[in-house]
Amino acid sequence: MINTNKNHKHIYDAQGKQLCCTQEDKIYSQAGAGQIIGDACCSTDEKANQNDKKQSEAVGKSNIIRMFLPSIISLVLLLIAIYFDNVLKPEWFTDWIMIIWYTVAYIPVGLPVIKEAFESIGKGDVFSEFLLMSIATIGAFAIGEYPEGVAVMLFYAVGEVFQTLAVKRAKANIKTLLDQRPDEVTILENNQPKTVKAETVNIGNIIQLKPGEKLGLDGELLSETAAFNTAALTGESKPDTKIKGETVLAGMINLNTIAQVKVTTAYTDSKLSKILELVQNATAQKAPTELFIRKFAKIYTPIVVFLAVLITVVPYFFVDDYLFSQWLYRALVFLVISCPCALVISIPLGYFGGIGAASKNGILFKGSNFLDAIANIQNVVMDKTGTMTEGVFKVQEVILKSEFSKDEILKMVNALESQSTHPVATAIHQYVGEIDSSIKLENTEEIAGHGLKANVNGKELLVGNFKLMDKFNISYDLDPTTIVYTLIAIAYDGKFAGYITIADSIKEDAQLTIDKLKALGVKTTMLSGDKSTVVKFVADKLGINNAFGDLLPEDKVNKVKEIKAKNETVAFVGDGVNDAPVVALSDVGIAMGGLGSDATIETADVVIQDDKPSKIPMAINIGKQTKKIVWQNITLAFVVKGIILVLGAGGLATMWEAVFADVGVALLAILNAVRIQRMKF
Repeated sequence: MINTNKNHKHIYDAQGKQLCCTQEDKIYSQAGAGQIIGDACCSTDEKANQNDKKQSEAVGKSNIIRMFLPSIISLVLLLIAIYFDNVLKPEWFTDWIMIIWYTVAYIPVGLPVIKEAFESIGKGDVFSEFLLMSIATIGAFAIGEYPEGVAVMLFYAVGEVFQTLAVKRAKANIKTLLDQRPDEVTILENNQPKTVKAETVNIGNIIQLKPGEKLGLDGELLSETAAFNTAALTGESKPDTKIKGETVLAGMINLNTIAQVKVTTAYTDSKLSKILELVQNATAQKAPTELFIRKFAKIYTPIVVFLAVLITVVPYFFVDDYLFSQWLYRALVFLVISCPCALVISIPLGYFGGIGAASKNGILFKGSNFLDAIANIQNVVMDKTGTMTEGVFKVQEVILKSEFSKDEILKMVNALESQSTHPVATAIHQYVGEIDSSIKLENTEEIAGHGLKANVNGKELLVGNFKLMDKFNISYDLDPTTIVYTLIAIAYDGKFAGYITIADSIKEDAQLTIDKLKALGVKTTMLSGDKSTVVKFVADKLGINNAFGDLLPEDKVNKVKEIKAKNETVAFVGDGVNDAPVVALSDVGIAMGGLGSDATIETADVVIQDDKPSKIPMAINIGKQTKKIVWQNITLAFVVKGIILVLGAGGLATMWEAVFADVGVALLAILNAVRIQRMKF
């Protein structure tokens, strides 16, 4: 619905569902079913919203009825005519009255198709399905087969409506993304709130975000803390608490308190904008099968028309009792049967259904060609950090000698690490908590490549790696190389106090991912810039046979080239900027898009929106199922049409069999294509 109140702000619940105006008009108009809802003023009042929703649903249902109305009118008139013609047989229902009656029954469904045929001819597409149906049904009228002429066009029109509804359904999962970003935001000018269009906001402006409002642009949180629903970007509905200075993204919903966000990215460059663009452009990239069918139809259709002419004319020279109407009827049956509707409708719909099913599960394919490509993947090569692991360092263990107080040491370490911006410092701060302001640091010094040094209570505090311990001649009784995790050594008053282990935790569904890939017969390889011991530890834990660490971006590229040299297909999964080159090189590039780098998202062919690695085997499975359904439809169409074409040319098939071969097969193919929307992956 269209919002006419310039001060109105969209509001959302904790699950991210919009509670007021939606973009249903935009969604449905692009879905091919026409505009389903009318213009109305939205309200934040709950009762008004419920009324609006009911009104939208009512208008939506009425629109569907309007779509079927021409077919209903034709069907009623056709059934009455058949009843008059075959059962009641009134004297007046003959000759011109009968012709006029059937013509009136034909017009609601036939006129739009004839119109489409002329428009297609005007655009240079002469031999379209509309022309075939027009020739066949008008020809049926010409030889007196009025009921069949109406019936053929009626079934075709019903098939077209079902196609439209199927397309709308297939698009629905994708179009929900259009509601993820508000059109307007509230900015602060001279500390005064002002509502403006989101696209007019400049970098550096301050956005004021009330509880329940959705962020319109990427930015930096200025408030001390704020809780956000990140479902639009990560698929997770649980609140994500952000602290001052952290990045917040368009599509996140503020849950509790008023927050202020400094805009850091232009409207068109936000991560959500890029994701929306990917989805909206997905249908432009056609799969090879889809392209082949389109080319095939362009060659196939004129051949069919030529063969229909031959069926009508050639028997004149070879058949003794040649009857023009008889052979014309056979030719018309042949035309109806040969109409490539099932192929040209169901195959694109199958691929679009696959894209829709993937989007429903948080997987964004940039085109149907990548559905085909991912179905044939033999190797999945993945980065470690951010792909199979969380990408966030956390304290694993704190091992301190008994003569030292754990609480005191940790408070001092936390205070000292607050002087650093290193991820290690962040991990320690998250583990220990608030910095103890009573701790006074003196002579604080950062030693490059080693760590930090300061005086606390007149005693020297050292925090860093074991090279720092060696530098200051601190003796310790362990071998650091035997410990997999990153180590933070601590010394106080000239004595080794102990160490802290810090590691990146493995994602919850990482093991499930590897198990499912193995079940699909896909080989796995892990490549990482992290140290080899850590990479091997993670790989062994997950059951990945091939794992390599200490790699530079160019080393990753070389490893993928080695696999491709074996004539095997490769999908690479990554999230960082350094992964962009190898993503581009692979047969299918997969990006972790929740909080992954823009460069990788732009380069990738598939984007996993919620950063869950278990979506990798799911994407492969969706590709396989889509390909399977598409080939089922191709086989069904060719087999049925081939059989009835032969029967039609020999005079053994009537218009009714022709209708099944055309519209019936098309409907079966459409239903089969839509089936992928209901599948569980």
